[in-house]
Amino acid sequence: MDTDVAIIGAGPYGLGLAAHLRAAGVDHAIFGRPMELWRRHMPEGMLLKSDGFASNLYDPHNELPLSRFCREHSIEYSDDRIPVQLRTFIDYGMAFAKQFAPNLEETTVSSVRQHGNGFAFDCENGAMVRARRIVVATGVGPFRYMPPPLDAFPSEIVSHSHDHRDLGRFAGSRVVVIGGGASAIDLSALLKARGCDVTLICRRRNLIFATPPSATGRSLWQRIRHPRSGIGPGLRSRMCTDAPLLFHVMPDNFRRGVVRRHLGPAAGWPMKDMFVGRVPVLSGHELVHASISHGSVHLELRDESGETARVETDHVIAATGYRVDIRRLDYFDGSLLSRLSHTGQAPLLSSRFEIVD
Repeated sequence: MDTDVAIIGAGPYGLGLAAHLRAAGVDHAIFGRPMELWRRHMPEGMLLKSDGFASNLYDPHNELPLSRFCREHSIEYSDDRIPVQLRTFIDYGMAFAKQFAPNLEETTVSSVRQHGNGFAFDCENGAMVRARRIVVATGVGPFRYMPPPLDAFPSEIVSHSHDHRDLGRFAGSRVVVIGGGASAIDLSALLKARGCDVTLICRRRNLIFATPPSATGRSLWQRIRHPRSGIGPGLRSRMCTDAPLLFHVMPDNFRRGVVRRHLGPAAGWPMKDMFVGRVPVLSGHELVHASISHGSVHLELRDESGETARVETDHVIAATGYRVDIRRLDYFDGSLLSRLSHTGQAPLLSSRFEIVD
C-alpha cells in the first residue's frame, strides 16, 4: 500500500486528523483499533474528567459533536453539568470512526523505518505500507510510568492503572492504589464499589477535586477571571488552547516548568461523593521499599517527618501516570529514533508539530 500520509493510532486524535485529511482530499490511511485505550484500558463505570463540551472529537465542519450524538441516541447531555460516561464516549468514538474514517485498517504497526524520502512500515496483518509522511497518534499507553520500587515485580501482583478494564477480579481482595490524581481516585472508588478492601497511598497531603458546576450558573466575574477551556478553567489554560504557538516560542526551561506546575493531579467533581469517607487514605506517605512474601506484597512507607509505616496487600496498582519517552516507541527503527531531537526524552516539535531531526 502506498499513501501520502499514514496515521498510526485510531483514538480521538488519530480519528480527528483522518476526518480533516478526508475533507481536504489528502491521500491518507489510518491504522489502529478504534478507541482502543478507552475500550480496553479504562475501568468500567468510569466517568470522564472532561466536561461534555470538552469531549468532542473534532471534524472540520462540526457535524458530529458529542451533544448531537447524545441527542440522537437519547442520552442525557449537558455542556458542564452531567458527567460523560465512559460507555457513551466509546460509542461516540466508534460512531465517529465509522462516519469519518471509513478506510480505517484495524491492525497494529510492528515496525517503522526510513524508505527513500519517506517511510515504510509493516503491520501485524502482513501488510507493508509506504508513506511520504507519518503521524504518530498512539496515545499515552507506551509511556506508562511504574515507580522504581515496583517496576521489577510480576504483573500478577503489581500492575499499572493502564492495565485494568474489568475490576471485578479484585472483589474481596486487598488492593493498594498508589497515586493522587484522577486515575488513582477513580480506581479506588470503583474498586470499593465492587467490594474490594482498598487503600489509597499518595505523597500529597491533600487530594484535589474539581469544583462542581454551580446550580445558578457562573457570574460575569467568574467567567472573566476563570474562563473555561477544553483543558480546564483559568486564564492559563485558556491561553494554552487559544494561543498554543505563543507557548511554543517560549524558552524550553519555561515550557517544561509550566508542564510540571500547571494542571497538577486532580479528580473530577463527580467522584468526590464516591470516594470521600469511603476509601481509606494514607496521604503524605512515600513508597520507599516493596517486597513479596507468602503471596502478599509488603510496602514500606515514609511520611514527611521520617516516620515509617508498613502495609500488606494482595495487589498493588500504580496509578502513577505517564512520562513521555520517545525511546519507548519500540516499533520505530533504532537508527530513526536516534536522529530525533528531544528535550527530556519528549520530542522537539516545530511550529507545525513536526518532529525535528
